[in-house]
Amino acid sequence: MSSSRPTQCSSSSSRTRQSSRARILAQTTLDAELNAEYEESGGSFNYSKLVEAQRTTAPEQQGRSQKVIAYLHHIQKAKLIQPFGCLLALDEKSFNVTAFSENAPEMLATVSHAVPSVDEPPKLRIGTNVRSLFTDPGATALQKALGFADVSLLNPILVQCKTSGKPFYAIVHRATGSLVVDFEPVKPTEFPATAAGALQSYKLAAKAISKIQSLPGGSMEALCNTVVREVFDLTGYDRVMAYKFHEDDHGEVFAEITKPGIEPYLGLHYPATDIPQAARFLFMKNKVRMICDCRAKSIKIIEDEALHLDVSLCGSTLRAPHSCHLQYMENMNSIASLVMAVVVNENEEGDEVEADQPAQQQKRKKLWGLIVCHHESPRYVPFPLRYACEFLAQVFAVHVNKEFELDRQLREKSILRMQTLLSDMLLRESSPLSIVSGTPNIMDLVKCDGAALFYGGKIWRLRNAPTESQIRDIASWLSDVHRDSTGLSTDSLHDAGYPGASALGDMICGMAVAKINSKDIMFWFRSHTAAEIRWGGAKHDPSDKDDNRRMHPRLSFKAFLEVVKMKSLPWTDYEMDAIHSLQLILRGALDDAFKPTRAASLDNQIGDLKVDGLAELQAVTSEMVRLMETATVPILAVDGNGLVNGWNQKAAELTGLRVDEAIGRHILTLVEESSVPVVQRMLYLALQGKEEKEVRFEVKTHGSKRDDGPVILVVNACASRDLHDHVVGVCFVAQDMTVHKLVMDKFTRVEGDYKAIIHNPNPLIPPIFGADEFGWCSEWNAAMTKLTGWQRDEVINKMLLGEVFDSSNASCLVKNKDAFVSLCILINSALAGDETEKAPFGFFDRNGKYIECLLSVNRKVNADNVITGVFCFIHVPSHELQHALHVQQASEQTALMKLKTYSYMRHAINNPLSGMLYSRKALKNTGLNEEQVREVNVTDSCHRQLNKILSDLDQDNITHKYCPYQIF
Repeated sequence: MSSSRPTQCSSSSSRTRQSSRARILAQTTLDAELNAEYEESGGSFNYSKLVEAQRTTAPEQQGRSQKVIAYLHHIQKAKLIQPFGCLLALDEKSFNVTAFSENAPEMLATVSHAVPSVDEPPKLRIGTNVRSLFTDPGATALQKALGFADVSLLNPILVQCKTSGKPFYAIVHRATGSLVVDFEPVKPTEFPATAAGALQSYKLAAKAISKIQSLPGGSMEALCNTVVREVFDLTGYDRVMAYKFHEDDHGEVFAEITKPGIEPYLGLHYPATDIPQAARFLFMKNKVRMICDCRAKSIKIIEDEALHLDVSLCGSTLRAPHSCHLQYMENMNSIASLVMAVVVNENEEGDEVEADQPAQQQKRKKLWGLIVCHHESPRYVPFPLRYACEFLAQVFAVHVNKEFELDRQLREKSILRMQTLLSDMLLRESSPLSIVSGTPNIMDLVKCDGAALFYGGKIWRLRNAPTESQIRDIASWLSDVHRDSTGLSTDSLHDAGYPGASALGDMICGMAVAKINSKDIMFWFRSHTAAEIRWGGAKHDPSDKDDNRRMHPRLSFKAFLEVVKMKSLPWTDYEMDAIHSLQLILRGALDDAFKPTRAASLDNQIGDLKVDGLAELQAVTSEMVRLMETATVPILAVDGNGLVNGWNQKAAELTGLRVDEAIGRHILTLVEESSVPVVQRMLYLALQGKEEKEVRFEVKTHGSKRDDGPVILVVNACASRDLHDHVVGVCFVAQDMTVHKLVMDKFTRVEGDYKAIIHNPNPLIPPIFGADEFGWCSEWNAAMTKLTGWQRDEVINKMLLGEVFDSSNASCLVKNKDAFVSLCILINSALAGDETEKAPFGFFDRNGKYIECLLSVNRKVNADNVITGVFCFIHVPSHELQHALHVQQASEQTALMKLKTYSYMRHAINNPLSGMLYSRKALKNTGLNEEQVREVNVTDSCHRQLNKILSDLDQDNITHKYCPYQIF
């Protein structure tokens, strides 16, 4: 769908949400229409033609709500499953069967090689108690699931049939008031996973996760190529693709790997209707979807007639695919598929998330895309491996979020740099013509194919812009139709209702507009999307005729090209924000050019800033010094030569070296010989502006402390900067880890008697928790109870990942899903033998307070050196240290704010001075007498003096009223 949008009354985040809702509603209607056409048309279904027809249908003709409702009901509550497993729906109170698949009696209740008796009643029917079908361990495990808020934490549950002895994976979820259980046979060659199989599944993906985490940031292409390669190796499918959704919901094969001889789809784009909105909703709920054989006959579900609601199969791993999708698969020779959803944070810059905000109020999620696997023959992937793929997709999503954030920062820097250059050009020349006649120009601000400026009744065109008469016609249309808006953006002038769109052709489809005032306008233009599309696959043979009735990737690509024939790439929110910022700068520059200078007002502002800034900086500095001196953690500082110029009381207490003895000594003389290279590197990098975190080194002890051995510190380096942003020293904020190391050493020596250490109430013992090899919480010491507010008996024997720690519905909530995935990686890496030291970690305690800390995860082994679980040690910085860091950040932000204010005022003063300079140059060429020339020269000298003052942004000089005067 395409629409124009005014740019004056809404923030970028609210614009995104509004347009997204409208697009999804419209797209769902189109999906329903196509589905109805497919169901009614039989063999005459022409997919390509219908997609194009739906695009051109007027919105008021699409209000067929009954078809939409029927379509959504059919997608979510179709009573069919795939035949590779069977399904039971259970009443949670009685544990009796309320619905079952037709193949369930044969799979779960038939004796192997037994001949069924005609008179014998069936062992599985409506009302059968499920305990009678399975041996005690499996039946007990199924019943235990009832006590879990999130039953999926136990998946898969290993059960064994009483009659046949066959093992099955039971995959449990809740739906429409029932406990729905999918049963998948365990293959004879497969090693069955036990209860809490999630941890076992994670081990399968350990290598792939390690590969993804080792990638350097900055390349989405490299990230996607790596994940498809790892999934390809892990699952063995013939084709694996990273399928990315664009802002208008159409899809693109962004990365791909295939076995030899298979036609690639890399670079293909698909219309949004190829993956309906209802299917995307299901992917958000059930993030892994497997189709074993698209040619296999589906199995019906038999329900208890007394049920008030049909059993929903939305969360079922066995849910049968829609017939339309099955036909699509078969046409492209994909008989089996496995699809994983990639769910990321919505990029809404207007919605700032506080660090201590509860998890339930965190960022909204959206479906970024899918990892799609295809196979040319039937293929079944066991649930543990699918679970491993799901976790791999979650790790991939975390890194996609990081790439988004990095890309956003780079875009912001680029746009700010370009805005600064354009602003300087405007300030120098006091005319908007400089932003179209010079270099850079307005085309460099956002990606476009052409631009234009309509100013003072004249038009300046850049590259692929419409003709002057066409631009005047567009300006007239904007004045008539969008009189009250300050701007406009559209990816299709045709869809936006511009009557002359067809005359512009394919080269001008999208347009962004910013009005400087009612008569003067800036334009940016884009050509049609198809010009941007590059297909990396095999070229289509012109001699081959397409059968438009068959749904196939090539026809989807063709349909997509038809849909976007009159559309450009959409204008993103950050691009419109950049345009809007330039609009405001241009308005301000033009206003200033016609207004007298306000020297007295500026002088008053400077005076206020001097008083307020001085008092604020003095208060912040005093508070910061006091906190550093009284902090309960060691803090030391050095100058640019490495000489100590700061040494607080805690550092003196730990090392036995008094403050007056430490000041002036080189830092390298105070650390142990083994730590000298580490400190040298840390100091060198910090003086270059690269601040290292969580670096461990040892400091020598002196006097009465000498016999205690070295002090072990974990240190964060913080570069000290002057107001010119030059690094002048380094501050080391440390955490004393000596006691922690002693505890760890003692733990290692007396592993068999660790409880005496863990549950010791001594305040020197850090918070410790642990889990066994199956993921059940097995340790929770007194310090952990004090830190979290949760008693030991409230967490022991609960799932550590999911019940104790999770992003929702857990005792200790972590900040978001990304943080939970990171914790899963730490725990599972330790279970695989890779221990972690002091990783950043955070969670909310029982009272909702956010705890920031460091987490060390160590494996627990038995006498045979077999890993039996993990121990986790938490290191919490003191309140004084946290406060000191907050004060330091506030001080830096205050200084930066003052610097920005002075910079703005400099630009504001420079503008009229530039005008005066121009006037004086003009005067010199008018035949002045000697006295007049002398007066002009004096004025020039005053101008140079003012420039010298304005170029000095030393905040201290301004605060103390010092100006570098030049004698003339």
